[in-house]
Amino acid sequence: MTQKQNQNFQEQENRDSVEDNMRGLTTPLQQIHWHPTFQNNLKNSESFNLYTPQVQFNGKNSNNFSRKVKPISCLASENPNQPILKDSKPPLVVVGSANADIYVEIDRLPKEGETISAKAGETLAGGKGANQAVCGGKLGYPTFFVGQVGEDANGKLISEALGNGGVCLDYLTTVSNAPTGHAVVMLQSDGQNSIIIVGGANMSCWPEKLSSEDLEIVRSAGIVLLQREIPDFVNIQVAKAARNAGVPVILDAGGVDSPIPSELLRCVDIFSPNESELARITKMPTGSFEQISKAVEQCYALGVNQVLVKLGANGSALFTKGVEPLRQPIIKTAKVVDTTGAGDTFTTAFAVALMEDKSKEECLRFAAAAASLCVQVKGAIPSMPEKRAVINLLQSA
Repeated sequence: MTQKQNQNFQEQENRDSVEDNMRGLTTPLQQIHWHPTFQNNLKNSESFNLYTPQVQFNGKNSNNFSRKVKPISCLASENPNQPILKDSKPPLVVVGSANADIYVEIDRLPKEGETISAKAGETLAGGKGANQAVCGGKLGYPTFFVGQVGEDANGKLISEALGNGGVCLDYLTTVSNAPTGHAVVMLQSDGQNSIIIVGGANMSCWPEKLSSEDLEIVRSAGIVLLQREIPDFVNIQVAKAARNAGVPVILDAGGVDSPIPSELLRCVDIFSPNESELARITKMPTGSFEQISKAVEQCYALGVNQVLVKLGANGSALFTKGVEPLRQPIIKTAKVVDTTGAGDTFTTAFAVALMEDKSKEECLRFAAAAASLCVQVKGAIPSMPEKRAVINLLQSA
């Protein structure tokens, strides 16, 4: 880490610490937890660091569902007679999937027609949307999740994981006629994984038109994060609402491998694929950085001006139309336990740093540090790092 980057992060930490200590908090990074079963009233309504930096960018289904809506109650004061805070920093809003991840630990993938035994298996909360929401919450940023689960044990598992991760659940819907989405994660001994997703409530039961409450929280966001594990028509509505309100949209390319509608891409400020997704979307090779750069040019042609590419062991790169790309190597770790959720961690950490008014270079490094911590723990949501751990790694790297 350069001396200037380290100084910038340290100065921001010091400012946060002074502000929080003045408000009587016991630690400068005290976690704010929200729970889905009651209205969350913050004991200190000023604990959000009340500043609102402007983020600059270049730039058919059943209605049979149940919803418990308490608009923006997670930003309410302890006194029910006080109005909702208008000067809190705009939250991170994640609209996306929530899955129960069924982990099976194996030495290798089975061959065609072959049956093998797993060394272990367990069910953990996950899904790209839920992963990103918990990451935002654990990084200490006010975070809302808009998504759907079924009326089943997996839905309760996910709700608890989100709430324990500091995520506001006022916009989480429980649907009665679809199970919670789930995924089979085949985790190999080297930490690499292969995943099969069953959409469940993530892909069905969405209303044809999203509620005014859901769209209002989108319009109130600092950044909106989307992925491709929910229907395109939902993402399009959200992206259009955000664009019309001047809210930046980051689209993670992970999820279904169908073509991305141009109507969606036109509303996206930053498109974030990994190298395999970039190759599939552009139908171009991505084996070298030169090839990746040419594939990104194709993304520009599709209407996206910024592309944040996750390159696995080769780090990451932020491409901006008309500007030289920024490259960020990985921050190495002694052992990779599980890469599940690393991409979600990276994208979310980048968004959080951007909303905290960091430079693009600092955002990339912050995201690399968060991803480095993520791969050292098994499971997606369980591996999301705390902000303090990320800062400590940046200072020691």
